[in-house]
Amino acid sequence: MLDAELLTLGLKFHGHKCPAMPMGLRAGVAAMRALGVERSQDKELYAISETGEGHAAGCFLDGIMTATGCTFGKGNIEKRHYHKMAFTLIDARKQMAVRVSLKPAFFAAALGGPFVAQRKAGILPQDIDPRITDPLVEKIAGLPEEQFLAIGPVVEYPFPARKGVFEAKPCALCGELTFVGKLRMTADGKLACIPCSGYAE
Repeated sequence: MLDAELLTLGLKFHGHKCPAMPMGLRAGVAAMRALGVERSQDKELYAISETGEGHAAGCFLDGIMTATGCTFGKGNIEKRHYHKMAFTLIDARKQMAVRVSLKPAFFAAALGGPFVAQRKAGILPQDIDPRITDPLVEKIAGLPEEQFLAIGPVVEYPFPARKGVFEAKPCALCGELTFVGKLRMTADGKLACIPCSGYAE
């Protein structure tokens, strides 16, 4: 059962009501429970998302971020563009991890449902009739995990400690302060930010 307060937080963060975001919430909660951890305050957890672009996996990912506290702002999440509704959650302190995904039959049924039919027709998620959306969200909130989530075994996962960079220097070309790890040397020997340097990264 999904905590009502967490669902409210997820909906506010995500911006619209849809079934994929609460799927991500449930997946995130399941992963944390499997690892025996609480929501990440800083970088205690690290998430590797297998979602992509241009489909419901983005909504799923917002649910994962809301539940786990792994965010792009904190730098404790990365996205691998596999276009799957799956992710791995890592306990950085204990060097343990678990992978959680949607079960294929459940995912296939969701893609054939009325909400996705409306989205295929070009209707924005916030404009879909609540009589379609609300029952789906309620179903996901109360559905037993074993009916839709595949929760992998908890395994050892070597995870190197990552130190923050706190030193910044001005770009010789635009003058903007840039953290030193991303300054590049130009052909004429100046330290420049990536956009000014001409390097791709």
